[in-house]
Amino acid sequence: VFPSLAQAQASVANEVYRELDQPSVFLFCPTEYCSSLCSPSPSQSCYLLTLGQELLPGISVIWTGPKVVSQELSATLLEEVEGVLQRRPIIWDNLYANDYDCRRVFLGPYTGRAPGLMPRLRGLLLNPNCELQANFIPIHTLGSWFRSELGSCAHPDHAGMETAAALGDSQGPQEGSYSPQEALELALHDWVAEINRQALEPGR
Repeated sequence: VFPSLAQAQASVANEVYRELDQPSVFLFCPTEYCSSLCSPSPSQSCYLLTLGQELLPGISVIWTGPKVVSQELSATLLEEVEGVLQRRPIIWDNLYANDYDCRRVFLGPYTGRAPGLMPRLRGLLLNPNCELQANFIPIHTLGSWFRSELGSCAHPDHAGMETAAALGDSQGPQEGSYSPQEALELALHDWVAEINRQALEPGR
């Protein structure tokens, strides 16, 4: 029925999107969801070019970066992806994902993401460790990164300004000054306090 996989996927996605009355959040994960899966590159991928042309503008596209698990994200790569998809991507960040090797647990700070990325993103999803309690540092330091990124957004949306106001009285790295080491130290301080609080609860 369809001349290509991309046209088939775009047609189905568009139909479902319309059937749901075009919700404000509608995520589409492409078959080529990182640079290493694109042939020969994101900007020259016929598959991604077709999606960019065929998907309705309100549909967001998920992207993991250069690889499935990307150690670094750069503004240059995101510009390339935005150009081919004709929309800013939503990053599905697998930095802490350990479902492919549950013998490992990732406890370091959120790092490897260049400053000033937020204007290039439609959103960011963090794929965590499978072990719930192990995600305190990843999520805490992601919050510190987000706080610092608010200062680099030229035109923050209303939700971003509300978040900035909500974070205004909290301690931690200020806008535009994210340091993974400082974020880690702050997260460890708060995690120890949380562990001690839980230890004092009845039945613990």
